[in-house]
Amino acid sequence: MRRTLDSMVAQTRKPTLWVIVDDGSTDETPRILAEYAGMHDWIHVVPKPDRGHRAVGPGVIEAFYAGLETVRAEDYDYLGKLDLDLDLPPRYFEILIQRMEDDPRIGTCSGKPYVKRGAELVSEKKSDDMSVGMTKLWRRTCFEAIGGLVREVMWDAIDCHKARQLGWRAISWDEPELRFEHLRPMGSSQTSIYTGKRRHGFGQYFMGTDPLYFAATAIYRSMEPPVILGGVSMLQGYFGAMLKGERRFDDPELRTFIRAYQRRTLRVGRARAMAEVEAERAHLFHGLTA
Repeated sequence: MRRTLDSMVAQTRKPTLWVIVDDGSTDETPRILAEYAGMHDWIHVVPKPDRGHRAVGPGVIEAFYAGLETVRAEDYDYLGKLDLDLDLPPRYFEILIQRMEDDPRIGTCSGKPYVKRGAELVSEKKSDDMSVGMTKLWRRTCFEAIGGLVREVMWDAIDCHKARQLGWRAISWDEPELRFEHLRPMGSSQTSIYTGKRRHGFGQYFMGTDPLYFAATAIYRSMEPPVILGGVSMLQGYFGAMLKGERRFDDPELRTFIRAYQRRTLRVGRARAMAEVEAERAHLFHGLTA
């Protein structure tokens, strides 16, 4: 947590306001947050009662909105969501905001997460057509246009797909000044990494991901630790939810859009599919901002 706090203090473009939600910490977190808030008037800590368990997905967004509800969002051009397990490079927000200023169609963006394995920093291999969930930046008008965030697992992909559906651009860049260290591996869980992988598979099913596309994704991810078994766990989560007839995200048009985009990605590659969809939907963005 101190590494995250220190990396934010060192930013060349600091937040106008950083609201940190402490949702029931029982360790030294409240004391450390009070220390930093006392030194920096742009840090505001919002305490929240302990829910009694870790709630990945809905719990994350519950905490996000507990913070957002303490401010007037309309007073800001950009909104961000940030986990307290990151080490950000100093020009991170300066560069992201400049790129959003240069391209009004960018609705949400981020850099790329890296995790330490031994002495080496290794990419978590997040795709370029998504801003990453652990540190997202939204243009406020885009955030409002997509209806905010869903309080469900896969919220951090649904927002990108919804933005793209409406004609915005969702993007992330893998460049030295935008690479950050993720201090807790993506897909990990308080139970085990396999639980996290199964949860991801369920989330993809919930979101409406195409089965063939997800199978290809799971095979690709099976080359990462835990090798093979991680991909198998993802498939268990997805197809287990399918066999049980679990509920899906209640936006049939968005689910159809997501599947069509994913199938196009399988046919022509992600970069081309993204460029084609952005070109096709440019008129929606211009109509939205007219």
